[in-house]
Amino acid sequence: MLLTRRFLPYFVTQCLGALNDNIYKNVLLLLVTYSQVDALPISVNMFVNLAAGVFILPFFLFSAHAGVVADNMDKALLIRRLKLLELIIMSCAAAAILSQSYLVMLVLLFLTGSQSAYFGPVKYSLLPQTLAENELVKGNAWVEMGTFISILVGTLSAGLLVASGNSLMSAAITVVTLAIAGYLSSRAIPSLPPQGTISKIRFTPFTGTWHSIAKVRKTPSIWMAILAISWFWFLGATYLTQFPNFAKLHLHADATVVSLLLALFSVGIAIGSWVCERISYGRVELGVLPFGILGLTIFGVDLIFAIPPAPLDTALVYSFSTFIADTQHYRVMFDLLFVGLSGGLFIVPLYAFIQSRAAEGECAQAIAANNIINALFMVIAALLSIVLLGFLEWSIPQLFLLLAAMNSVVALYVYSQVPEFAQRFVSYILSHLMYRVTVKGRQNIPEQGAGVIVCNHVSYVDALIIMGSSSRPIRFVMDKSISEIPLLKYLFRHAGVIPICSPKKCETTYNQAFESIHDALSNEELVCIFPEGRLSVDGDIAEFRPGIESILSRDPVTVIPMSLKGLWGSYFSHKGGHALTTRPKRFWSKVTVNIDKPVDGVELGRHGLQQKVTGLFNQSAD
Repeated sequence: MLLTRRFLPYFVTQCLGALNDNIYKNVLLLLVTYSQVDALPISVNMFVNLAAGVFILPFFLFSAHAGVVADNMDKALLIRRLKLLELIIMSCAAAAILSQSYLVMLVLLFLTGSQSAYFGPVKYSLLPQTLAENELVKGNAWVEMGTFISILVGTLSAGLLVASGNSLMSAAITVVTLAIAGYLSSRAIPSLPPQGTISKIRFTPFTGTWHSIAKVRKTPSIWMAILAISWFWFLGATYLTQFPNFAKLHLHADATVVSLLLALFSVGIAIGSWVCERISYGRVELGVLPFGILGLTIFGVDLIFAIPPAPLDTALVYSFSTFIADTQHYRVMFDLLFVGLSGGLFIVPLYAFIQSRAAEGECAQAIAANNIINALFMVIAALLSIVLLGFLEWSIPQLFLLLAAMNSVVALYVYSQVPEFAQRFVSYILSHLMYRVTVKGRQNIPEQGAGVIVCNHVSYVDALIIMGSSSRPIRFVMDKSISEIPLLKYLFRHAGVIPICSPKKCETTYNQAFESIHDALSNEELVCIFPEGRLSVDGDIAEFRPGIESILSRDPVTVIPMSLKGLWGSYFSHKGGHALTTRPKRFWSKVTVNIDKPVDGVELGRHGLQQKVTGLFNQSAD
């Protein structure tokens, strides 16, 4: 994937863009800070804060419009135009750098932020259009790795350029050269036709922003994913902003150590993105999110306790070499690396989730809403730091400790609002830690539209295993007694499980189940039923009951045959006694989920469907 034309030119283009943005922004700030500028009408501190605001303001003003444009225009053409705009801006910036026109550079920084605001939505919405579903997480992992490495290299390069003998000329040549390289690489991106249907796009910065946010809020899972990503940027912005004073006041180190802290954090995110791709097994896997959340909390707290005592010599200031040579700093370095790694684990599946769940033709608009909320959270992070560190006189370690504690609170809120996140985690644990689950025929699950999955019923965790095999949410029709198991009923209830029982036990529950199934299928959802009507008592497939025919006679939708093999004999099956009553004996045993191509269930009938599932079951055994 990486070396293909559909990805490599785009990847190079976005890395060069992030690199150039950060070089220009940091060159401006360093020149103003260290050049003793007297001609400015405002103080240096005010200029630096104004520059931060000027760069982020366009994300509020233009992101909504950028999302609509990206959805309704050839994305390759849009990228080329944006890179051409970058070349024009950076050519003007080069002239401003050489003439040391700092106010002009500030205006150009606003234009750079505007260009980035338009590039953001197309940058992420391009991926689901050009990559296969099993490449989406890998693509996002590469993008995050490339972005954060580019940010790191850009920040460090700015310092080297300003410190060089001919700093102004070097900086001017660099930003123009990178802009030219970015434009040339964008020329190789293949055409990507628009997926939206809007022909006339209106520019309404304020109402458009509100409309963009209101639109994504209609889909709770996407909205919560956006809030979770924005929370990470809240954390990241706070860490990066406080690194200089943290190094100076609490690590007693110079500016070279600040670069080391930034490098550890950025490289950690890059490593975390790679790890996420590896443990997601090529799927959009929300099950890895809790590992990232847990890491952000644990390593964020441990970072506070890892701060070494102040040196006895108060005049001692650690340089890069003396800092890494002192073993008492290793724990701090380790924690910062793993805070970044946890962040990579956290954001990659969330970006992939938004891309996979956004409606066709609206992905860029969802990313635009994400960028708006990201910017808002970063502004709030800055304000919180000002209040706590300035007015309330907190220390930076206290601020970091608060972030770690808030991280747990935010995680609990997100998981309570979107139970699918928790369900995916439990499914991931079952599929990759308790069992070794292999899924065959995953591509046979339709990406959209109504459908009924029919599967044999072996254990109490069948639904969670099946859930993990599909990137789409599934509504399960389940025996009422199973759906009310104390340990699992919370997950089942919030997964939209449809309880059913014999009409002899409760005719109301029986009839309501069929109405709920009809409503789900009418809403273009996937519904999974276990036509045997009960858990297997011998490991084999029992006769399918007539309920499946009743469902299909009312809603003749596509049927996807599926089989489970390997769960018989587990703690959750009836082998050797009632499930959940015997001592667990098997761990990490092999489980196979076999999925067949969709069939016409009405034509096959329940007996034909039973033969299909039995054939899959026997095939799994081979």
